[in-house]
Amino acid sequence: MKNILLVVFSVLMVHVGYSQSKAEKDLYNTDKIKEIRITFKYDNWANILDSLRSNGSKLLVGTVNIDGATYENIGVRYRGSKSFTTGGQRNPLYIKLNYINKKQKHQGYKRLKLSNALRDPSMVREVLGYEIARKYMVAPKANYAKVYINQVYYGLFTNIEAIDSEFLEEHFEHDDNVFIKCTPDIEGTIPKGCMPNVFGALAYEEDVACYMHNYELESDEGWGELIHLTDILNNHPEKIESVLHVDQTLWMLAFNNVLVNLSSYSGRRSQNYYLYQNDKGQFTPIIWDLNLAFGSFKSVKAGSDLNLKQLQNLDPLLHVDNPYKPLISQLLKNELYKKTYLAHIRSIVYDNFENGWYEMRAKELQTLIQGAFLDDKHQAYTYKDFKNSLTSTTGKRSKIPGIVELMAKRSKKLKKHPALRVIPPTIENIQLVKREKYANEKIKDFTIISKVDKLPKKVLLYYRYPESENFLVVDMKDDGQLLDEKAKDKHFTATIPSNGHTSIEYYIVAENAATISFSPANYMFELHKVSLAELN
Repeated sequence: MKNILLVVFSVLMVHVGYSQSKAEKDLYNTDKIKEIRITFKYDNWANILDSLRSNGSKLLVGTVNIDGATYENIGVRYRGSKSFTTGGQRNPLYIKLNYINKKQKHQGYKRLKLSNALRDPSMVREVLGYEIARKYMVAPKANYAKVYINQVYYGLFTNIEAIDSEFLEEHFEHDDNVFIKCTPDIEGTIPKGCMPNVFGALAYEEDVACYMHNYELESDEGWGELIHLTDILNNHPEKIESVLHVDQTLWMLAFNNVLVNLSSYSGRRSQNYYLYQNDKGQFTPIIWDLNLAFGSFKSVKAGSDLNLKQLQNLDPLLHVDNPYKPLISQLLKNELYKKTYLAHIRSIVYDNFENGWYEMRAKELQTLIQGAFLDDKHQAYTYKDFKNSLTSTTGKRSKIPGIVELMAKRSKKLKKHPALRVIPPTIENIQLVKREKYANEKIKDFTIISKVDKLPKKVLLYYRYPESENFLVVDMKDDGQLLDEKAKDKHFTATIPSNGHTSIEYYIVAENAATISFSPANYMFELHKVSLAELN
């Protein structure tokens, strides 16, 4: 018996060791700094990269070693707009692994995007921001990498997952639908007849040239679909769910507002997001470029930047009446969408900020990277800036807020805001009807009961069967039936027919006069699940 247990224990330890080893080697594992070593044949590689940057989008061929795995004939160029400088000693990098060999990948990834964390003395804005975003919406992974070029330490960089065909296949199961990058041409001349200063706000215009000025088409076709989206959004908002994944959009807008991420749709230039169209014709927004989150970019309109107090007090209903921000003003005219948006703000605040989790996580990330930061001789900020950047403003001109300095007061202000301090419905004590002991007849359907308090006027259960993308919906009723012992006792029930299926996924939505609640709160990524086997 002892030998059998020893064998089982040994197998378990091997399995655990293998899992840990696999996790450590993951390109976007946040528990360990990645090591990326680039080798060029030329000693003057920096001058060549500057020249390539100035004269087009060609790449310099080289070799890269990623945590011990070597890839030949990769392509490298400088990336970024504001974060790039000619002659810079720490420019952000783009690495194309399949530049020559089209099948070449590392762990399924073809591209690496390395950010130099412009205007982020803390170096945690992107990694922390994306970590929060991924709890609620489709968003890239991000971690850290020490980068060497020709055996010389080039610097500590943020390693951000590219939003490309592999990303789309992972999250949408295909990559061949309309795909658009919202990157306004801020420096270029606005085409004749186009509205000025609308940037990537999804304003409706008839001339495709107006769209070409503010968006990049990443797919072969799609301008017509984009124009159709803006037409529906601005002129027929009652049909918006036919062309837009509204809930994912509301999560993005809530995220931008809570984290004071203003280099985004919610800021002055309505930028730094992608749109991908699913098979139902709905566009899903995908957030991008978070190095200026947590108030590092401070502009919501033309004119002066917001000061620290204004950033801390940023209105959760910013742009609600702004016709030039239709993704906000048009959606939030709908009372249900507005309640959902505010519920998402509440979830982000309570899940990440009011409980202090973000501060703990930021400190963990800084502890991980401080040695690599100290070794980086080309850093734009001092070690003192790095250490103080969580609690103090950095820079006399840029005035980059400390993350905790900003968010501690911001989360308290949001809690007290009239639109958010209302008490939402509570959804708790979710139960299912199970087969009674010794009962001959098996449970054939799914009967769900939940206690819902705080004056709910409507409780809905959304469910789907295995291998189905679409949710069906049924009213949950407090009518004294099933497990609900008596009517009006705050216990709501619903029965879902199995229809030949053995399991379902579901979430519950409760609405009162003022607001709305969900269970689970991040229901688009985490659902309640139950099988008939569990019930029997």
